[in-house]
Amino acid sequence: MLAVIGKNGEKYRAIYNRYYHYSIEEVWAILTENDHLKNWMSNLQVEELRKNGRIKFFMNDGTNESIDMKIMEYDPLFLLQFEWGEGSVRFELAAEEGGCFFQLKEYIEELNDHAAKDLAGWHECLELFEALLKGQKLDFSMERWENWHKEYRRVLKRFIE
Repeated sequence: MLAVIGKNGEKYRAIYNRYYHYSIEEVWAILTENDHLKNWMSNLQVEELRKNGRIKFFMNDGTNESIDMKIMEYDPLFLLQFEWGEGSVRFELAAEEGGCFFQLKEYIEELNDHAAKDLAGWHECLELFEALLKGQKLDFSMERWENWHKEYRRVLKRFIE
Protein backbone atom coordinates (compact mmCIF):
# COMPACT_ATOMS: atom_id res chain seq x y z
CA MET A 1 0.00 0.00 0.00
CA LEU A 2 1.43 3.38 -1.04
CA ALA A 3 1.97 6.13 1.47
CA VAL A 4 -0.79 8.72 1.68
CA ILE A 5 0.65 12.12 0.73
CA GLY A 6 -0.90 15.32 2.01
CA LYS A 7 -0.16 18.92 2.76
CA ASN A 8 0.50 19.98 6.34
CA GLY A 9 0.43 23.78 6.31
CA GLU A 10 3.23 24.84 3.97
CA LYS A 11 4.94 21.46 4.23
CA TYR A 12 4.04 17.94 3.19
CA ARG A 13 3.52 14.67 4.99
CA ALA A 14 3.65 11.07 3.79
CA ILE A 15 1.97 8.44 5.96
CA TYR A 16 2.51 4.69 5.74
CA ASN A 17 0.00 2.68 7.79
CA ARG A 18 0.61 -0.97 8.54
CA TYR A 19 -0.93 -3.56 10.83
CA TYR A 20 1.25 -6.41 12.03
CA HIS A 21 0.09 -9.59 13.75
CA TYR A 22 2.97 -9.30 16.20
CA SER A 23 3.22 -7.78 19.65
CA ILE A 24 4.19 -4.15 20.09
CA GLU A 25 7.38 -5.38 21.82
CA GLU A 26 8.37 -7.44 18.77
CA VAL A 27 7.68 -4.56 16.38
CA TRP A 28 9.54 -2.06 18.62
CA ALA A 29 12.57 -4.38 18.73
CA ILE A 30 12.77 -4.56 14.92
CA LEU A 31 12.39 -0.77 14.78
CA THR A 32 14.99 0.20 17.37
CA GLU A 33 17.55 -2.55 18.01
CA ASN A 34 20.68 -2.23 15.87
CA ASP A 35 20.92 -5.99 15.26
CA HIS A 36 17.53 -5.79 13.52
CA LEU A 37 17.80 -2.25 12.17
CA LYS A 38 20.80 -3.11 10.01
CA ASN A 39 18.64 -5.70 8.20
CA TRP A 40 15.89 -3.34 7.10
CA MET A 41 17.56 0.11 7.06
CA SER A 42 21.27 -0.52 6.80
CA ASN A 43 22.11 3.22 6.80
CA LEU A 44 20.83 3.73 10.36
CA GLN A 45 22.42 2.96 13.71
CA VAL A 46 20.92 3.95 17.05
CA GLU A 47 23.55 5.61 19.25
CA GLU A 48 21.45 6.97 22.14
CA LEU A 49 17.83 5.79 22.23
CA ARG A 50 16.19 8.62 24.19
CA LYS A 51 14.74 12.07 23.62
CA ASN A 52 17.57 14.33 22.42
CA GLY A 53 19.62 11.18 21.77
CA ARG A 54 20.96 10.45 18.33
CA ILE A 55 20.84 8.11 15.41
CA LYS A 56 23.64 7.90 12.86
CA PHE A 57 22.95 7.83 9.15
CA PHE A 58 25.83 6.15 7.29
CA MET A 59 26.38 7.00 3.64
CA ASN A 60 27.13 3.33 2.80
CA ASP A 61 29.36 4.56 -0.01
CA GLY A 62 32.62 3.08 1.27
CA THR A 63 33.72 6.30 3.03
CA ASN A 64 32.28 5.38 6.47
CA GLU A 65 31.00 8.97 6.66
CA SER A 66 27.89 9.54 8.71
CA ILE A 67 25.47 12.24 9.79
CA ASP A 68 24.16 12.53 13.34
CA MET A 69 20.39 12.93 13.52
CA LYS A 70 18.74 14.11 16.73
CA ILE A 71 15.92 12.09 18.28
CA MET A 72 13.19 14.70 18.65
CA GLU A 73 10.50 12.61 20.38
CA TYR A 74 10.75 9.32 22.20
CA ASP A 75 8.35 7.19 24.21
CA PRO A 76 9.50 3.56 24.59
CA LEU A 77 7.29 1.09 22.67
CA PHE A 78 5.13 3.87 21.24
CA LEU A 79 6.99 6.72 19.58
CA LEU A 80 10.28 7.51 17.86
CA GLN A 81 10.81 10.69 15.85
CA PHE A 82 14.13 11.88 14.49
CA GLU A 83 15.55 14.42 12.07
CA TRP A 84 15.56 13.42 8.44
CA GLY A 85 17.23 15.95 6.17
CA GLU A 86 15.28 19.19 6.42
CA GLY A 87 12.26 17.35 7.82
CA SER A 88 11.75 14.43 10.16
CA VAL A 89 10.52 10.86 10.35
CA ARG A 90 8.08 9.71 13.02
CA PHE A 91 7.17 6.13 13.96
CA GLU A 92 4.08 5.55 16.08
CA LEU A 93 3.03 2.16 17.44
CA ALA A 94 -0.17 1.14 19.21
CA ALA A 95 -0.93 -2.24 20.71
CA GLU A 96 -4.16 -3.68 19.35
CA GLU A 97 -5.90 -6.96 19.89
CA GLY A 98 -3.93 -9.59 18.02
CA GLY A 99 -1.12 -7.31 16.98
CA CYS A 100 0.26 -3.83 16.52
CA PHE A 101 -0.73 -0.78 14.49
CA PHE A 102 2.38 0.81 12.94
CA GLN A 103 2.56 4.23 11.36
CA LEU A 104 5.51 5.91 9.69
CA LYS A 105 5.20 9.61 8.90
CA GLU A 106 7.76 11.51 6.90
CA TYR A 107 7.54 15.30 7.13
CA ILE A 108 8.84 16.74 3.87
CA GLU A 109 9.92 20.32 3.25
CA GLU A 110 9.79 20.24 -0.54
CA LEU A 111 8.31 17.80 -3.02
CA ASN A 112 10.80 16.92 -5.74
CA ASP A 113 12.47 13.84 -7.18
CA HIS A 114 14.56 13.45 -4.03
CA ALA A 115 11.33 13.19 -2.02
CA ALA A 116 10.08 10.51 -4.43
CA LYS A 117 13.36 8.62 -3.95
CA ASP A 118 13.02 8.81 -0.15
CA LEU A 119 9.40 7.63 -0.27
CA ALA A 120 10.36 4.70 -2.49
CA GLY A 121 13.20 3.91 -0.10
CA TRP A 122 10.92 3.90 2.95
CA HIS A 123 8.45 1.73 1.07
CA GLU A 124 11.12 -0.82 0.20
CA CYS A 125 12.51 -0.71 3.76
CA LEU A 126 9.05 -1.45 5.15
CA GLU A 127 8.95 -4.57 2.94
CA LEU A 128 12.22 -5.69 4.57
CA PHE A 129 10.84 -4.73 8.01
CA GLU A 130 7.79 -6.94 7.55
CA ALA A 131 9.93 -9.84 6.34
CA LEU A 132 12.04 -9.60 9.51
CA LEU A 133 8.92 -9.76 11.65
CA LYS A 134 8.06 -12.99 9.84
CA GLY A 135 11.53 -14.38 10.55
CA GLN A 136 12.71 -13.91 6.97
CA LYS A 137 15.50 -11.79 5.57
CA LEU A 138 15.09 -9.93 2.31
CA ASP A 139 17.76 -7.90 0.60
CA PHE A 140 17.08 -4.39 -0.60
CA SER A 141 15.96 -4.68 -4.23
CA MET A 142 16.82 -1.88 -6.65
CA GLU A 143 14.26 -3.31 -9.07
CA ARG A 144 11.46 -3.03 -6.49
CA TRP A 145 12.79 0.39 -5.44
CA GLU A 146 12.71 1.62 -9.06
CA ASN A 147 9.09 0.48 -9.41
CA TRP A 148 8.14 2.29 -6.16
CA HIS A 149 10.08 5.37 -7.30
CA LYS A 150 8.01 5.52 -10.51
CA GLU A 151 4.81 5.21 -8.46
CA TYR A 152 5.78 7.95 -6.01
CA ARG A 153 6.89 10.29 -8.81
CA ARG A 154 3.46 9.78 -10.36
CA VAL A 155 1.71 10.49 -7.04
CA LEU A 156 3.83 13.60 -6.31
CA LYS A 157 3.08 15.11 -9.73
CA ARG A 158 -0.39 16.02 -8.40
CA PHE A 159 1.24 18.36 -5.90
CA ILE A 160 4.06 19.70 -8.06
CA GLU A 161 2.13 20.69 -11.18
